[in-house]
Amino acid sequence: MSEPVRLARRVAELAGCTRADAEQYIRNGWVRVDGQVLEAPQHRVSGERVELDPAATLEAVEPATILLHKPAGYDAVSGDRPAAALVEPATRWAHDPSGIRPLKRHFLRLTPQVPLDAEASGLMVLTQDGRVWRRLTEDRDDIEHEYVVEVEGEMKPHGLQKLAHGLSYAGRVLPPCKVSWQSENRLRFAIKAVQGGQLRTMCAQVGLKVLSIRRLRIGRVALGKGPDGAMPAGSWRYLPAGERF
Repeated sequence: MSEPVRLARRVAELAGCTRADAEQYIRNGWVRVDGQVLEAPQHRVSGERVELDPAATLEAVEPATILLHKPAGYDAVSGDRPAAALVEPATRWAHDPSGIRPLKRHFLRLTPQVPLDAEASGLMVLTQDGRVWRRLTEDRDDIEHEYVVEVEGEMKPHGLQKLAHGLSYAGRVLPPCKVSWQSENRLRFAIKAVQGGQLRTMCAQVGLKVLSIRRLRIGRVALGKGPDGAMPAGSWRYLPAGERF
């Protein structure tokens, strides 16, 4: 058996490249050891089969942004039951259209963005990308969110118009939003700068009790649909390079 050497050294020998390039190939997930992707250049190998993917490139790996369908009952940003714990390779949506290869680094230092009530479900964003972070924090009041809200009860006269404009929450008059009936017990909201608990309070002010809330869209980014329908609760997909909030 040969003397163990660093994986980066073995890849450099196989590919005829510099040690630095070999380390980049490894960190980018292009190297397999006995059929398994390894991302640690310092890993030591001896007689194992080391392979460099023929499609390997030295392009830097972009920081990941993950779109999770948060189930009801999980905390979006902070709490005892963090939704971020649902993000793992096994829960990736089978119909993720991004084409991004999953890497171990994609699951590190993910920062949750855009709060969502624990009892609500729907689109949640976790990101490593400072550009996405700035967009969702600095421009948050300008980004429209879409919600579907299941309700029961009898709406007060002119309730739909009041929901669209004319209510207050947390001591401030709410700006206009778009509200429509999707069915006899389902409202659709297209709304900006929504706060925790706001939709429930708005509905209560017009005589309705909220049964469930689901966020479908943040800006131009939606949950996503595949051949079997919408991405299911508990699943996630990558935000591809061409998709913008």
